[in-house]
Amino acid sequence: MTANVILETQVEALPVSVYLTNEEMGQAAAAEAAQVIRQAIEAKGKANIIIATGNSQLTFLEALRQIEDVDWDKVTVFHMDEYVGLPPGHSASFPTFLQRHFLDYVDVSAFYPVKAETDHLEANCHEYADLLRAHPADLCAMGIGENGHIAFNDPPFAEFNDPVWVKVVRLDEVSRRQQVGEGHFRCLDEVPTHAVTLTIPALLAADRVLCIVPEARKADAVARSLTGPISEDCPASFLRTTPHVHLYLDADAAAKVYG
Repeated sequence: MTANVILETQVEALPVSVYLTNEEMGQAAAAEAAQVIRQAIEAKGKANIIIATGNSQLTFLEALRQIEDVDWDKVTVFHMDEYVGLPPGHSASFPTFLQRHFLDYVDVSAFYPVKAETDHLEANCHEYADLLRAHPADLCAMGIGENGHIAFNDPPFAEFNDPVWVKVVRLDEVSRRQQVGEGHFRCLDEVPTHAVTLTIPALLAADRVLCIVPEARKADAVARSLTGPISEDCPASFLRTTPHVHLYLDADAAAKVYG
């Protein structure tokens, strides 16, 4: 499949590319991600990447794992968040999701999962922040939630200038309902109320950030992110201030702005 862009534009500092289908969007984002990884390996012999989980990332992850000319054994992988208190291997666990949809297909140098053990939360956060600083990210690939969150920086708890890189957060109910809607839990009561997340400064510290957002259910969040005020009430709106981010949309997600 050839990924044909149907619109390229810029909103303030943020480049935006729109593709007709989710699959084409994922393929295009994967091609750029692979290029960033190859350039990092060529420059310093290794690459560090942060990648998101969730149903919206499936076409991207599938396309990325199929790219053959990437030296995955020189790539260290981090991710963004994890629920507090889920047992290891739980089907809704984000490291489990990433293993199933990406890591089972590529042999990376190392994978560092976010730990969210109830009895060691503060230590988990400090340790993961130290790992991130010891492995400066060349690439961060993330999405936007239905409430405008990035990672689990939910309104009204997100902080653009957060003083820490990893922290425990209380999850917004909209965000928790999204997890039920995506099929990760059977009902709202099963969704944990807290998570460990990378903060907005940690995500945007990567040299290159790809924000990958398909599906009509994200159209309201995309519209608020691109046309509303830059506000912590819609954390993804901050991306408009960041020229090293590239927003990838499919036509359904873009419909309320570019339809």
